Amino acid sequence: MLDGYQEAKFDHGRRRILAVEDDLINREILSLMLRDTYDVLTAETGRQALELLEKDCGTLSLMLLDLNLPDLKGIDILRRIKGNALTARLPVIVMTADQDAEVECLTLGATDFISKPYPKQEIVLARIRRTIELFEDRDLIRRTERDQLTGLYNREFFYRYAAQHDEYHPEEPTDAIMLDINHFHMINERYGRDFGDRVLKLVAEKLLAKVGDSDGIVCRREDDTFLIYCLHRSDYRQILDGVCMQMGTDYQIRARMGVYQDVDRSIEMERRFDRAKQAADSVKNSYSQSVGFYDDAMHEKELFMEQLLEDFHTAIREKQFTVYYQPKFDVRPEEPVLNSAEALVRWRHPRLGLISPGVFIPLFEQNGLIRELDSYVWREAAAQIRAWEERLGRRIPVSVNVSRIDLNDPPLLKMLEKIVDEAGVGRESFLLEITESAYTENAEQIISVVRSLRKNGFFIEMDDFGTGYSSLNMIATLPIDALKLDMQFIRTAFRDRKDTRLLETVIRLAQSLGLSTVAEGVETAEQMLTLKALGCDVVQGYYFSKPLPAEEFETFVREKCRRP
Repeated sequence: MLDGYQEAKFDHGRRRILAVEDDLINREILSLMLRDTYDVLTAETGRQALELLEKDCGTLSLMLLDLNLPDLKGIDILRRIKGNALTARLPVIVMTADQDAEVECLTLGATDFISKPYPKQEIVLARIRRTIELFEDRDLIRRTERDQLTGLYNREFFYRYAAQHDEYHPEEPTDAIMLDINHFHMINERYGRDFGDRVLKLVAEKLLAKVGDSDGIVCRREDDTFLIYCLHRSDYRQILDGVCMQMGTDYQIRARMGVYQDVDRSIEMERRFDRAKQAADSVKNSYSQSVGFYDDAMHEKELFMEQLLEDFHTAIREKQFTVYYQPKFDVRPEEPVLNSAEALVRWRHPRLGLISPGVFIPLFEQNGLIRELDSYVWREAAAQIRAWEERLGRRIPVSVNVSRIDLNDPPLLKMLEKIVDEAGVGRESFLLEITESAYTENAEQIISVVRSLRKNGFFIEMDDFGTGYSSLNMIATLPIDALKLDMQFIRTAFRDRKDTRLLETVIRLAQSLGLSTVAEGVETAEQMLTLKALGCDVVQGYYFSKPLPAEEFETFVREKCRRP
């Protein structure tokens, strides 16, 4: 949070100086010394000086302060200046003949002294110029290293000062802490950006108040995320409670905190806060806990994830990733008919065994490797479509996942076209599944890309529909060919009371828009028959088959074809 003084002192015009001197002759001497170089304001009394400060502090570059004034002591004025956040960084040169006062003035924050009677003009100007340059340079650095909204360190300088903190406290245990405001994007959306900025400033002030006395530093890393690096303490709950306060009558700030205690100083500073983030993420969806601690289990998980990242390119090269295929059936005929399949990737690691995609796909999305994995799956699936056509005498369309990261890759269309053309596969057989949530992030860009894919012959399915990212009204505007109902949506509809009214509404909406519907996660005959009765077009799930390796899928197809 930059004050008026910081903003004003970088003007390129003449600097303004406030000279506080009760003696008329001394005031005139100062004015003659300074007026060719600076704009000079003068005050005869302490009260006049404080009034001018309140009015013009933002325009001042320096204050010259006489200690012997008729109404207020100069030492008390100095104390008030340095005790006020709005004036504390204004440099003050004390003018006095009393050398015994120097120590107290320096302790209170005075920058320099000019003795009385005044020395030569050159000496006075040199002291003033050096002081102003020193403070302007210091504040220029401050502006560079601080977040302009909150006044806290920005991330880059925070890490530097945190490393310096280690040097000052080489033997003392230190904690890395991350604090994140819950659902902050909704604060801006509901109450406006100004209100959101007020929340951020208030949180910053509370953290500084809590941590500043314990030899720690605080950073606003980005948006609503704050970092703290401080000597080990145990009052994390109190720190969080101090932040989670009521804003007027409408809003209660809520936050979560991750703590990495007694950090390992052999690892990079940024990784220490990655561990704090892991701890915070561990309580992300908890209603009973809001402070998480990095522990041995998280450490083991971190090592496991690092291993997966290291092994990724070897796994691609050695084809450790295997594409499974789950059959999809058209349930509109009297007997369901095999319609297509969904490609699902599995990782058969030579040492770690079968690794769930729920583990490695989010990891690769976070680390930018998902594009390479998706491209691998696309090539495998396209080649498999062609192979089945040659061996089975029929073309089985396959749907593949296209992540939101893929959609932001400019060469996506050309890459997909090249893959299907090289495999000799028609684009109508290479179905693209795009998750519902992708349409809500950078929506215009994503919709433009998807529209281009459809225009060039690709069939688009909205995957995971029903997870809550989009509204029913939004569906009418999106460039899609089919809605794929999320398995949790299906399970919820059939749980306990078996309330399928929402399912029916969505299916009818899709029909009215000319969209087909695909239901995944169907496990029972009751679910399949109900969905068929509601008008659902295609069904997949364990009721028909679990995902199968290519060879077993081929056997499954041959058996289906042999049935009378």
